[in-house]
Amino acid sequence: MPAKTKPSMHALPAQRGPVKEPRWLSDDEQAMWRSYIESTHMLMDRLDQELQRDSGIPHTYYEVLVRLSEVPDRRLRMSALADRSMSSRSRLSHAVARLEENGWVRREICPTDRRGQVAVLTDAGFAALAAAAPGHVEGVRAHLLDPLTPEQVKQLADICAIIAERLRETGSSCFGDDENSDD
Repeated sequence: MPAKTKPSMHALPAQRGPVKEPRWLSDDEQAMWRSYIESTHMLMDRLDQELQRDSGIPHTYYEVLVRLSEVPDRRLRMSALADRSMSSRSRLSHAVARLEENGWVRREICPTDRRGQVAVLTDAGFAALAAAAPGHVEGVRAHLLDPLTPEQVKQLADICAIIAERLRETGSSCFGDDENSDD
């Protein structure tokens, strides 16, 4: 929707109480928003396509393997893994099931809470990650880092950190679909 165009009141749901005028985006803000959405989707799609083509691993599964590889003993509770990989618990459970079929991850009962489960990166999973990582890193470099100056890379990192912190502070998450469930 163009920045100055406002939706028809007939298309909006009924609201209770006084209607507050939205803070519409300026032309520059609208251009930035559209550019951000387009570039983010294109980047993630390209990285996913390259990972699947070169390694047979969807980016979502790659992220799970990375998160497990970064922790001691390559093991995490399923709930912590969902949070770290920014995935819903149900989506993570499906991903881990597929990774188990490949022999890259196994589930174990949590020793401190028999209701919970722990995902463990196997040696085969670590080897698959090690084989996929060089191509993935090259894709990140080619599509995200190389077009930017070092100063722009620093600015982008700073901007992303500010946005992520704000979202964490406000409790914004789209991943709490079943947060009260057991691992």
